[in-house]
This record gives sequence, structure tokens and C-alpha cells, in this order.
Amino acid sequence: MSTAKERLIVALDYDTMSEVENLLSRLQGQVGYYKVGLQLFSRTGPQVINYLREQGEKVFADLKLHDIPNTVAKATRALTALGAGIIDVHVSGGTEMMKAAVRAAGEAAREYGVDRPYVIGVTVLTSLDQEALGELGLPQVEITRLAVNWAKLAQNAGLDGVVASPLEAKAIRAACGPDFLIVTPGIRPRQVAAHDQKRITTPAEAVALGASHLVVGRAITDAADPGQAARAILAEMEG
Repeated sequence: MSTAKERLIVALDYDTMSEVENLLSRLQGQVGYYKVGLQLFSRTGPQVINYLREQGEKVFADLKLHDIPNTVAKATRALTALGAGIIDVHVSGGTEMMKAAVRAAGEAAREYGVDRPYVIGVTVLTSLDQEALGELGLPQVEITRLAVNWAKLAQNAGLDGVVASPLEAKAIRAACGPDFLIVTPGIRPRQVAAHDQKRITTPAEAVALGASHLVVGRAITDAADPGQAARAILAEMEG
């Protein structure tokens, strides 16, 4: 079983390298992965992943790849070459796209002499609720059932796990088994505001529901003492 530290992912929702460097100086060695999303990658490109890897940190490249299989495969190769430890793709891109990403990750890892990254699939975004599914033309589809169906599709395509709300983690764990990664955003200590995410839990609740990795952003990055905030979350994860 991985330690709590190895399972904690901090979201770097920043615009600049200086912000990343400042946070890393206060957190280094306390978390398992740093998540580089669209905001930061659009500003800094590969520079931020190179920097994190040079500091000995693991990277979750949260770019939610979603395109034709060939394009996603090439993007996956590029991120693997940079040393990303986790790469995500949208399950809604379909089985062939997901299989292409898995193949590309393995081939690139061998070619560049790096560890093969985990490739995981994004299920239902935590900003969506039942009303939003109705707006998307899926009024009769219940969120948990959709997340489980997509998780099983991802597993059958060879993915290592999924990104899902902690509220769907228990059902996904039951459907996909103990070794399937379930990376959960929407983690908020009780005293922290929910912001734009609707399906959220506390760290302890997420672990109890079956999450393997927890993504935490503002609860740590906006804290007066990010290190103390991270340690409090780790303690809660450990129960």
C-alpha cells in the first residue's frame, strides 16, 4: 500500500514559474505528485515539467487529452518523453483513442529510457451535476452510473485508472477492482470553500470511499503555511 504522501497530488493552478518555485521551496519532499494543468502548461509549456523533474518531483500532466487517436498518441509520446508520471485522456474520446494513448506511452518509455507513465481516463468532471448532464442531452443518465460505465470502458481499453469525483469512487472501486487507480479532485477540508466544484468530499471521506490518489489545490496553495496544510491533509488521509 502506498503511503499517504505518495498518494497526495498538489494542483499547481498558477500562471508563472516563480509561483511554482516558491511553493516547491515550501513543500518539497512532502507530496507525491505535482499536477500541471491547462492553465500552467499554456503559460509555461514543457518548461514547468522539466523544472519539476529536475527537482526530483513526480508530475501529473493533467491536460485531459481528447482528439483523434493519432493526435492523442503523439501528445502522449511527448509527455512521456518529458518524464510525466501520470497522463490523462478523456474517456469520452473512445476506446481506440485510449488504446492509442496506452501504446504510445509504452513505446515512448522504451525509446526514451523512462518509466512508463500511468495513463488514466477522465470520467465526469466534478464541476458537472445532474442538471448539467441534462443540458448535454443526457437527462436520464445518472452520474454515478455514467462514471462507472466510463471507468469500465477505460479499464477494458488498458488504462491504469480514472479521474473521478470521490462520490463515484466507491462504485468504481467495486466495479474495477483493488488495483485500479482512482484519482479524485474535489477534495476540500471542511473549513475550505467549495469554489466551482460541486461533487466534493473531505480527504478522509475520499480515502474511505476508495480513492487511490487525492488532488488538492487551493486548500494547500492558498494556505498561509502550505507545508502545515499538506501535513494536516496527510494526517487526515492516514486516519
